[in-house]
Amino acid sequence: MNTLSTLERRAFSRLTTPAGRMLVVAADQRNGMKAVMNGAEGPEGISVEELAEAKSDLVAHLGNHAPAILLDPEVALPKVVDEGTLAAGTALVVGMDASGFETVDGLRYTRYVPGVTAATVRELGGDAAKMLWYLRPDQPASVERVAAEMEALVADCEAAGLLLIVEILTYRLEDESPEEYAARIGQLVVDSARVSVEHGAKVLKLAYPGSAQACAEVSAAAGGVPWAVLSAGVDHATFVEQVRTAVEHGAAGAMAGRSLWKDSLAMTAGEREELLSTRAQPRLAELSATIDGAVRDAASAPGAVGVPA
Repeated sequence: MNTLSTLERRAFSRLTTPAGRMLVVAADQRNGMKAVMNGAEGPEGISVEELAEAKSDLVAHLGNHAPAILLDPEVALPKVVDEGTLAAGTALVVGMDASGFETVDGLRYTRYVPGVTAATVRELGGDAAKMLWYLRPDQPASVERVAAEMEALVADCEAAGLLLIVEILTYRLEDESPEEYAARIGQLVVDSARVSVEHGAKVLKLAYPGSAQACAEVSAAAGGVPWAVLSAGVDHATFVEQVRTAVEHGAAGAMAGRSLWKDSLAMTAGEREELLSTRAQPRLAELSATIDGAVRDAASAPGAVGVPA
């Protein structure tokens, strides 16, 4: 297990529910968020200024009701901090990855936000950082490059006393059918967790691997390193059940984005406030209760898989 330092442990505690489980509203999307805003003719129909205002409203009417929120350094930050929108009691996770990816020999690789380092995250008021890597753990070239990048960033964040959340997304190869990929997803997530921990990850953000058994295998592969489930655009009801299953089998919680807010980002501020308050906030409350309830159920179930300490 990759042990958290005192500073990292303190930062992790700020990302958790009353039961000590991770719950972070993910709002670092840029093109993805533009695409779901009502009235837009595709992502190009939303200006940077409009996106910034939508993110500010999302923080004010949803993120401030969560233990923590994940935001980007290109649109949301430092605006929501400098204008006092982000509540003092809500921890800030700063995303370091840029939108999209580059492709080399059929393999996807992360694009970094230019100039954003561990020191930048601190300057923006961040309590923690998040970096996304695309990974195919069954492809040696993918593992080699991602592992090297991960080790370097883990070292930089450790030197700065900054907690780094490692997000891993798997993907379908060009010569792989949808059916072949679907059959491999569970093992890909398990192996991605193992590779990440082997190369220094201390907190993970992973896709739901597809079943209770696969969740238990992810937890075993993580070897005590906390992992949170990402929502991947599924509907809220589906995500709640995925999180319940994952937490009952060792996951540390959830980092939820579109499942909470994708149908609440109307174009006008008044409509957004109404939808975020009456639709997204209750979803967040349900997700929090599900996470903490699943922790209690897992702890009391005979033969249950343990959850990270």
